[in-house]
Amino acid sequence: MSAQSRTIVTTLDAPKPIAPYNQGVILDSTMYVSGVLGLEKETMKIVEGDVTTETRQALRNLGYILQAGNSSYDKVVKSTIFLSDLNDFAAVNDVYREFFIKDFPARSAFQVAKLPMNARVEIEVIAATGQVKTVCCH
Repeated sequence: MSAQSRTIVTTLDAPKPIAPYNQGVILDSTMYVSGVLGLEKETMKIVEGDVTTETRQALRNLGYILQAGNSSYDKVVKSTIFLSDLNDFAAVNDVYREFFIKDFPARSAFQVAKLPMNARVEIEVIAATGQVKTVCCH
């Protein structure tokens, strides 16, 4: 039985982890990205503004991590969105569509009691790496 390849993904373009975890881990050709907040990397604080501003920053940060792992938004196969208030669902969806344009990944969204650093939104994903061919069943 051959060994699987486990690669730690780190980029200085996104905020550093706020606890003992990695920004992402690739196992063979599947990338698992830790929950991403709307942090400014310079200040390590949540961006000021409403939930759309925070979501947009979280998705930008996510993009930097995906890129560091030889992936991208269009290679995401599953996303999970954690919200501090489910009433923000529609606003978060509007921003989400700016980054995930077509052939959307599978997705779950939940309201949770509290997020780290009092964030309003946290997003984690599972993505493919390398070359990916999308076959649609429309």
